[in-house]
Amino acid sequence: MEWMKHEKYIALLKDLEERFPYWDRLEGKTLSISGVSGMLGSFLTDAVMLHNQSLPQKVQCRILGVGRSTTFAARRFAPWLGSGLFTFLEQDVTAPLGELPYTPDYWIHAASTTHPVAYATEPVNTILSNVLGTRSLLERASEKAGSRFLLLSSVEVYGENRGETEYFRENDCGYIDCNTLRAGYLEAKRVSEALCQAYLAEKKTDIVIIRLPRCYGPTMKLGDSKAVAQFIKKGVRREEIVLKSQGNQLYSYAHAFDAVLGILWVLLAGENGQAYNLADKRSDIRLKDLAKLAADHAGTRVVFDLPDETERRGYSTASKALLDGEKLQALGWQARYDIASGIQETIDILRELDLDWPSGKEGV
Repeated sequence: MEWMKHEKYIALLKDLEERFPYWDRLEGKTLSISGVSGMLGSFLTDAVMLHNQSLPQKVQCRILGVGRSTTFAARRFAPWLGSGLFTFLEQDVTAPLGELPYTPDYWIHAASTTHPVAYATEPVNTILSNVLGTRSLLERASEKAGSRFLLLSSVEVYGENRGETEYFRENDCGYIDCNTLRAGYLEAKRVSEALCQAYLAEKKTDIVIIRLPRCYGPTMKLGDSKAVAQFIKKGVRREEIVLKSQGNQLYSYAHAFDAVLGILWVLLAGENGQAYNLADKRSDIRLKDLAKLAADHAGTRVVFDLPDETERRGYSTASKALLDGEKLQALGWQARYDIASGIQETIDILRELDLDWPSGKEGV
């Protein structure tokens, strides 16, 4: 079954449409989304395109989706490709963009390697897809006066919390051991944020940044090696949930619905030059409790195993990474999901979709 034929998924998109108050700021505009085929890029595309259906043609929002696989995009975005409002561009974002069919008013940079195994097996691409991709897109965004650039950043920029604070606020900075393979992703996100501030200062580019926690949802990829994705995948298949540590890590999480709602909120209501954490305390949970949530809902159990060498090198060393979301909440954003309802519904939807999920690399 396709996403846009699934009643629960469509209901999610309609609920997001009702909760977001700034749709008028997208009317008649063009939106570029890099990483359009990823978990958040595809959810965002579906949300905007569904909203378009309620608008007169002259004020509908056009989307320029940038990704790595035309084949995957043709399958994933089949409902939108014939609309005249969605154009897919196969492009490695680390290379300069060529001629575009139109000049975007808004740029969302969501293309990034985001799962631990890739941090260990593709460390060069992990860094370059972030840093060079950010530079390439910022360069084009800076060409049009009045355009806005949104960077999807990460809780990982804060590094390890060594007890200095309970929750990371936007002006906090934790510890990073930069002389390690795993530091590549963290440092790349930090450099990407610094590039945004540099373009703001030097070229007056309008930029905003959203720092996301660990995300999950019905548009996730089968090949995603993050722990929460693995728990959900096992839950969908009613298999034992495998925990490859004691599970005491305490993290913030967010459902794709809440992440996409926050992305839109920051894009259209955020202050130029500002960074915003996205988090809700109802989705803060220890890894072992997250595993049990998925196992209980799937009717299975949690088992323990040791990570292999590749997994070990890619896993985060942070034992506590909680985000303070008050700054974004002050703009009006509120999460729909707590962690229990989000995980349970995601497992249910993915089980009903019965997808032949692509690998984590394809189409991101």
